[in-house]
Amino acid sequence: MRRAITSVLFAFAASVAPALAVDPPYEPEMEHLAQTLGSLYFLNPLCNAASTDWRDQMSDLITKDEPDPDRQGRLYGAFNAGYTAYSRLYRTCTPSAQDALARLLLDAESTARDIHQHYSE
Repeated sequence: MRRAITSVLFAFAASVAPALAVDPPYEPEMEHLAQTLGSLYFLNPLCNAASTDWRDQMSDLITKDEPDPDRQGRLYGAFNAGYTAYSRLYRTCTPSAQDALARLLLDAESTARDIHQHYSE
């Protein structure tokens, strides 16, 4: 009897709790890349007249990765956090902003390459 009740309760609990998606192993790197792209989206037009549209790059990346809605929200949140962080620091292109831009470009390239090398099929 006790075993039957336990199995019924377990089955009920399993049916009530929503299944949570498991993040891919590259999720931390993707969130880092998203934050970097958000920072580039703010800094690049500030310091470069002709610039890459990093928001379009982020959108393409998300489209290709096909994340579930939760992951998609976290990736866009990381992008927005990167944008916000640099928008609080800079209003004009300064030497410091140019240095940050150069470092961010290298970081984005390195992170994207690492994700591709370690996790692509």
